[in-house]
Amino acid sequence: MSIYKDNATGKWRVVYRYTDWTGKTKQTSKRGFPTKREAQMWEHEQMLKHDAKLDMTLASFYEIYVEDKKERIRDNTWGTKGHIARTKILPYFGERKIAEIEPRDIIAWQNHLLACRKPNGQPYSSSYLQKIHSQLSAVFNHAVDFYYLPSNPAQKAGNMASEEHKEMLFWTKEEYLKFADVMMDKPVSYYAFEMLYWCGVRLGELLAVTPADFNFETHTLRINKSYQRLNREDVITPPKTLKSNRIIKMPQFLCDEIQDYMGMLYDLKDDDRIFTISKSYLHHEMDRGAKEAGVKRIRVHDLRHSHVSLLINMGFSALAIADRVGHESIDITYRYAHLFPTKQTEMAEKLDIERMEKSNGEESGQ
Repeated sequence: MSIYKDNATGKWRVVYRYTDWTGKTKQTSKRGFPTKREAQMWEHEQMLKHDAKLDMTLASFYEIYVEDKKERIRDNTWGTKGHIARTKILPYFGERKIAEIEPRDIIAWQNHLLACRKPNGQPYSSSYLQKIHSQLSAVFNHAVDFYYLPSNPAQKAGNMASEEHKEMLFWTKEEYLKFADVMMDKPVSYYAFEMLYWCGVRLGELLAVTPADFNFETHTLRINKSYQRLNREDVITPPKTLKSNRIIKMPQFLCDEIQDYMGMLYDLKDDDRIFTISKSYLHHEMDRGAKEAGVKRIRVHDLRHSHVSLLINMGFSALAIADRVGHESIDITYRYAHLFPTKQTEMAEKLDIERMEKSNGEESGQ
């Protein structure tokens, strides 16, 4: 046992040694415990954690979950997950033994969150409540899949909110062109919005684009990375999904515009980002442009919806659109179903014809 009392402060300190998965001996320590019992409890938790036994608190297992998962998840996504865990999950369940948490405990926690109010007096949105529940369920699933927890109590309790279908906002081509006209006074804004509307790229993808990603001879743009601003640093990460890695065919006018824009940039290198603006800058420009153009205010991300809407109106299939924007075709079909022209009438008419042809064939054979 490596528990010591600091005679100078009267506090207790624990030094715990363990063997990691590579066989190396590691050491962790913590000081400042008011009593020896609290120090012993912390040491016991460390033993359980490193032996991967589930007679431990959810807070201790969450540390295991972080170690197992963090290298597999994008930094900005992990930041959101960590915030939810710290503010919505661990304060409620952190000191509970993970193996003793039951579905009824999850329901009580859900009711607590449903009763919570934001500073403006509004309840949490259904989508946010779903995100919180999904994060807790992911931790339990990890325990079930890899650490022999018998079942996931969050899954048994069910989600706390029904799926929220928000109205999808987008601009028509005419609305976008009005907006683009007033953006021409700032070239960086104009060309950034041109890329967002006519290519349907995500904002993070746009901000990561370099000259090397363009091939103006083949009229193509390569999307293979995304830009994030994390902890006051510029971070380039892989794109959102594997499907997001793609080659986009650009119209000739847009190739000409981007070449003109890159010609304005001083000493531009192949691996330099061509749009060194921030996401908040474009949000402010969106406000300004929508107001000056007299069009409804939409989000920057809604330009992606606008691009999909334009392609649907032009008659392209869900599969072709999905390949262009880096989605699965089923997602396009589900999310934009109301925009696709209905084929029900045509189907019914053709079924009538099929039935009549069958009847006529039977009559002629008599």
